[in-house]
Amino acid sequence: MLHNYFGEIAGILTAVFWTVTSMAFESAGKKVGSLSVNLIRLVIAFFFIGFYSWAVRGFFFPTDATPFQWQWLALSGLVGFVIGDLLLFQALVVIGLRISMLVMALAPPFAAFIGWLVLGEVLSLTHLVGMAITLAGIVIVILKRERIDDHGTIVKRIRSGYSVQGILLALGGALGQGAGLVLSKKGMGDYDAFSASQIRVLTGIVGFIFILTFMKRWPRFMSALKNIPAMKRITLGAFFGPFLGVSFSLLAVQHTKAGIAATLMSITPVLIIAPAVFLFKEKINWKEILGAVITVIGIAFFFL
Repeated sequence: MLHNYFGEIAGILTAVFWTVTSMAFESAGKKVGSLSVNLIRLVIAFFFIGFYSWAVRGFFFPTDATPFQWQWLALSGLVGFVIGDLLLFQALVVIGLRISMLVMALAPPFAAFIGWLVLGEVLSLTHLVGMAITLAGIVIVILKRERIDDHGTIVKRIRSGYSVQGILLALGGALGQGAGLVLSKKGMGDYDAFSASQIRVLTGIVGFIFILTFMKRWPRFMSALKNIPAMKRITLGAFFGPFLGVSFSLLAVQHTKAGIAATLMSITPVLIIAPAVFLFKEKINWKEILGAVITVIGIAFFFL
């Protein structure tokens, strides 16, 4: 029975891996900057994937991929890794983590729509209901009501009036993530997911080398390499992110529809609640518990 839901299980595991990598990269990014983290994580992941593929398939480099696969997977890496991640990281700076993640919850609908346009994938009513419930749970977790001084009167309301630029950046990040998944599925076919991931990673490396050169950030990059605590976190994040996380995300889209895979991968904000409570001793509120429960109910619909 579990074999019938291999893609869905891979999507949930992807979210688990991204929960680990998000904590590692957040810590490292504060020390050495997000651009350096992006390039270093991809280079490390390239070798992780290479050694894994060499041990399992006898190929360190995906030389057995067809030109068609190279073309679409490279485009996927450019759209997802480079453009999507750049826009998302800039959105984090402009409008903050919570609102950026809230807008990024649109990635699954984007993936479903693009999957319909490009691949002809149509979600069933049960899957659409599951997607809606899951995303509702994520939104409840991410949304934050704040106490605001309104002309001497303390009121509670959901924050509004965010930068239009920041919202557009986050929308671009969500669109890049959704489109990247669909392009990956189109290019990958039945090709090995880890080697397909390596092609995407290689494209990301080239893209970030260009960006670091254009922005003249190489001195910061070199100093990041000397920061041992940051490098430990980046290595951990690279193992669970671009190596396991991205490869399992490709396994997910290979075995289920892009919209379903994207929805299951987007539950990271819910999964991160547990380590926040047990590792960082943060307090959990009823809204986060409710959101987590609703998210689990939504996920259950994908297994009906």
